[in-house]
Amino acid sequence: MTWPTSPDDELFGYIDQELERQNTTLQLIASENFASPAVLKASGSVLTNKYAEGYPGKRYYGGNVIVDEVEDLARERVKALFGADHANVQPHSGANANMAVYQALLEPGDTVLGLSLDHGGHLTHGSPVNASGVLYDFVSYGVTKSDERIDYDELRDSAREHRPKLIVAGATAYPRIIEPEPFREIADEVGALLMFDAAHIAGLIAGGVHPNPVPYCDIVTFTTHKTLRGPRGGCILSNSECARAIDKAVFPGSQGGPLEHHIAAKAVAFREAADPSFVDYAHQIVTNASALAGAMAQHGFRMVSGGTDNHLLL
Repeated sequence: MTWPTSPDDELFGYIDQELERQNTTLQLIASENFASPAVLKASGSVLTNKYAEGYPGKRYYGGNVIVDEVEDLARERVKALFGADHANVQPHSGANANMAVYQALLEPGDTVLGLSLDHGGHLTHGSPVNASGVLYDFVSYGVTKSDERIDYDELRDSAREHRPKLIVAGATAYPRIIEPEPFREIADEVGALLMFDAAHIAGLIAGGVHPNPVPYCDIVTFTTHKTLRGPRGGCILSNSECARAIDKAVFPGSQGGPLEHHIAAKAVAFREAADPSFVDYAHQIVTNASALAGAMAQHGFRMVSGGTDNHLLL
């Protein structure tokens, strides 16, 4: 790769070595992907120079006419992609997005249901070593012993017993489709809000391989760098009722200036995901993962839940 003239040959040498490593080794990490040249170009653009605390039209610095357009473009593209009422594209990560949602909707000590870490949940779904488990009273649900899929009976019983303020759907290590409708039914029964963490499967949702949780959920969070193959970062989609609280929780609640170069790269990724070719890409992801799971099973490996419906297998 050709870099601009720089006295830092040592650093750029390491970057070239990393490029060589990525080009010559097989990556089997489910949370990694390869961003397009357009995404990389936007991430490395002059937008990194701009400070833009606040939101389009309401910034705390001057000179934001262009970045306002960029951020608005990202918001409109992702809303159209998933059919959402509101979008916040400023979270620096999926964990930041999740914690901002909790800050927006909960009080310390409120009860939340989340998938257990050892059953496929994320640290931010209430792990005691994470701030989510310290600040809020998380009650875990899990998968069944028989088929290792989400135990909706346990979830319903737990919701009835604990009456949570929020139920968190979604996972970080779960190889099957997560249907949002049963979660909505249970949330409505106990009067809970519903959040869906789609960090791993956002690209599969955009490609039509997995059901879209947006119509069923109050909030959907996701990362932009996994199956969506954008830059590293997070995003929050919400209904109009939660929008103001969500925005306030992101800024000034939990972050300072947004990374406008990454927001530009997110906008690129959202446009790429809206292209018809992305549907083929998303379906091919699942086809490839399923083929790998089948081959490993033939060689004596036991697949958790018997296989996979998404991009990962355990």
